[in-house]
Amino acid sequence: MPNNNGFVLLTGTANLKLAQDVAKILGKDVGETVSVFADGEKRVIIPENLRKRDVFIIQPTCPPVDSSIIELFLIIDAAKRSSASEVTAIIPYFGYSRQDRKDRPRVPISSSIIARLIEYSGADRILTIDIHSEQEPGFVEIPWDNLYGSYSLLPELQKHFKSSNLVIASPDKGGVPKATFYAELLDAEGIATVFKERDMDKNNESEALDMIGDVKGKDVLIVDDMIDTAGTLCNAANLIKERGAKSISAASTHGLFSGPAPKRIEESPIEKIFITDSVPLREEMKNSKKLIVTSIAKLLAEAIECIYDGSSMSEKLIPKAHQTHDDRDLAEV
Repeated sequence: MPNNNGFVLLTGTANLKLAQDVAKILGKDVGETVSVFADGEKRVIIPENLRKRDVFIIQPTCPPVDSSIIELFLIIDAAKRSSASEVTAIIPYFGYSRQDRKDRPRVPISSSIIARLIEYSGADRILTIDIHSEQEPGFVEIPWDNLYGSYSLLPELQKHFKSSNLVIASPDKGGVPKATFYAELLDAEGIATVFKERDMDKNNESEALDMIGDVKGKDVLIVDDMIDTAGTLCNAANLIKERGAKSISAASTHGLFSGPAPKRIEESPIEKIFITDSVPLREEMKNSKKLIVTSIAKLLAEAIECIYDGSSMSEKLIPKAHQTHDDRDLAEV
C-alpha cells in the first residue's frame, strides 16, 4: 500500500536538470541538498521533513564519479537519520559498473564494493537504467530494479529508421543481447557483430578486428549501453563503413563522451548519435549536429509512481522484447 504520508524527491549536484524534469512531471518540488565547504568537503542538509515518508534520491554517479558517489552516500545517510520510511537510490548511470568481475590478479570487484556501500549507507532499494552487467543486482541484499533506455529511445529511433533496410550492430560480442533487443523492437532486417581486441593493460583502448553480418548497402544502427571515449564505437563504425554500409548511426543510453570522444565522433563516419540525458552533456558536445538527446525523465517519473503505489514496473516500463528474450533464456537453462 502507498505510504499515506507521501513521498519526497531529493537530488545532489550530479544531474540537477534531470531531477527537476522528473519533479515537474510528478508535480512535485525536488530538494537540492548539497553545498561545499571551502576545503572541498560536501555538506548535505535536507530542506524538509522526511519523517515516515518515502524518499527518492535522483543521483547518477557520473563524472566527477567519486564526488557524485560521496554525495549519494551522504544524502542516503541523512534521509535515514531523518526517519524516512523507505529510501530509494535512483542512479540512472551507475559509475564503476564496468568493473564488475575479477578479470586479472590483484584487482577489486569495484562495482560490488560501491553497491554494498550504497546498501550500507541505508538505501532500501536501488534503481538503475541499462546497468552494464545484469548480474550486478546480485551484489546486494536489497531490491534492485534495472530499467532500459530503449523505453525512451525507441520512439525517436522509429521516426528515423525503416525496418526494410535496417541492420542493428553490436560494437563487441558482449553487446549482442542488446542488439537483439533493438532488432526486435525496430523489426530490423538483420544483426551484425564487430569483434574487438582490448589491451587489458591500458584503459579505454581497443581495436576492431573483424565482423559477422552483412551490412553492404544497409542503414546500420550501432547500439551500446554507454559511449565513454568512443574508441570502441568509432572503430566499429570505421569497419562497418569499410564493409559498404549505406549509412551509420548509433544509439546509447549513457553519453559520457570522455577525453578524445568529441574529436573521434566528429571525424567518424557516424551521421547521428541518439542518447538520453542520464548524465549531463559534456560542454564540447552540446553544439554537435550529430547528437539527438531524448529525456528519460518520463521513464523515471513512472518508475517512482510504480514503486510508491506498488504496481508492476515490468508490465508498464519494460519493452516486450526484453521480457521475451529473458523468458527464452530461462527456457534454455
